[in-house]
Amino acid sequence: MATASSYYYSRQASSSSIVSSTPTQLTPQSESLSFSSQLQSFSPFKSLHKPRQPQLQKVSAVLKAQISSDTMELDISLSPRVNSLKPSKTMAITDQATALAQAGVPVIRLAAGEPDFDTPLVIAEAGISAIREGYTRYTPNAGTLELRTAICHKLKEENGISYTPNEILVSNGAKQSILQAVLAVCSPRDEVLIPAPFWVSYPEMARLADANPVILPTNISENFLLDPKLLESKLSEKSRLLILCSPSNPTGSVYPHELLRTNCRGCGWASQASGKKNHSTGKYQFSLVLSDEIYEHIIYAPATHTSFASLPGMWDRTLTVNGFSKAFAMTGWRLGYLAGPKHFVAACGKIQSQSTSGASSISQKAGVAALGFRLCRWRSSLNYAFYLFLDFSSYYGSKVDDFGVINGSESLCRYLLDKAQVRNPYMFTMKFEFTNSSFENARFMCCSCSGDAFGDDSCIRISYAESLTTLQAAVERIKGALLSLKPVITV
Repeated sequence: MATASSYYYSRQASSSSIVSSTPTQLTPQSESLSFSSQLQSFSPFKSLHKPRQPQLQKVSAVLKAQISSDTMELDISLSPRVNSLKPSKTMAITDQATALAQAGVPVIRLAAGEPDFDTPLVIAEAGISAIREGYTRYTPNAGTLELRTAICHKLKEENGISYTPNEILVSNGAKQSILQAVLAVCSPRDEVLIPAPFWVSYPEMARLADANPVILPTNISENFLLDPKLLESKLSEKSRLLILCSPSNPTGSVYPHELLRTNCRGCGWASQASGKKNHSTGKYQFSLVLSDEIYEHIIYAPATHTSFASLPGMWDRTLTVNGFSKAFAMTGWRLGYLAGPKHFVAACGKIQSQSTSGASSISQKAGVAALGFRLCRWRSSLNYAFYLFLDFSSYYGSKVDDFGVINGSESLCRYLLDKAQVRNPYMFTMKFEFTNSSFENARFMCCSCSGDAFGDDSCIRISYAESLTTLQAAVERIKGALLSLKPVITV
């Protein structure tokens, strides 16, 4: 490949092809240039005075004014780690739903987990004040002391777990907090245990760390809650991390306090033999639990939230992740945090210091206001949830004219949009045609999200963080589409 220096001389050369097996001295009449294969030490100015250097192996080449396509070929290969990664389907859905809306297509969004109200005014004003007061510079990598102290107070008062500011790491959203935690504690071929249905990013984050995701299926008849016996049976010497999300995305299930305690006792987590074999049970214990608690306030009574780190013996081995997106409608502010033992939090901080550095100073000021706002118990009057994870598998196998057979959650979602689009006057006022098949397949997901992305193809996730009027309209359209399904005739 031509270097910048060699390309400069190629502009002086003739377009004729002259190839020599020996070095050629550069003269005004020369149409070729000799240079060493050791390009690191090549200097065009030295070449004018010392055209021959016998101690170096020489390679003679003609540099043409018109570089051939062969010499300019670009290696576009990607790393195996990235090639093994699946793109986030929920993010793709959100992006494409936004594109449709911007194109004037009326879309009912039942896919993304985002509140239906704006950031409360007192929080927004705190961010605006930060800008006006010049609070727009870098913050410490771990977050401002003011915010980390407020987070410690929140965790103590609301969750019953005690931390100091140096055991808190503020990041650009809870997603970053989770990824950094997985990267910090997992080694190649470690196992990350993930109950299914799961948030779409958990397995991919494990793969980014060169760890192996181990999926633990749950049943809708058990409210998608992890069976302690199943968990115990899956433990091995390779088990490193369990990821729990309660309240759950995508199912909305909440782990009762006693079930969490049963899991702890059954698997020996409460002992101090972290990551070592428990000789009394013969089982190996993975050393850490990542507790994703971003939905802790999106819950219906009488269910209550239990922080995993508050259970006996679990503080030392629990990494708690939370944030501001869901509870305070601050999805666009990008602010989350990790709480845990200093050793692990500092490791995550190293990763952050070499990637994004600290979170936005403006968002952190808004975060302080949000935590103070919570103390006013504003949220006590807001009882709502985000997700339904419904079993639609009884419709699989249905045959639809001009569509084909519905063979899973993704094709059912596509049918729901196509059916409503064609037959239901409330959905779209005109038919849109797309040549990009992947974009077309994503259109139906603007209404809902297929369960295969969450590890359970029998279900569809519906986010109902919308107004009642919007939800009623969506249900009517889905109902009308389902009534037209024809069962497959088996021969």
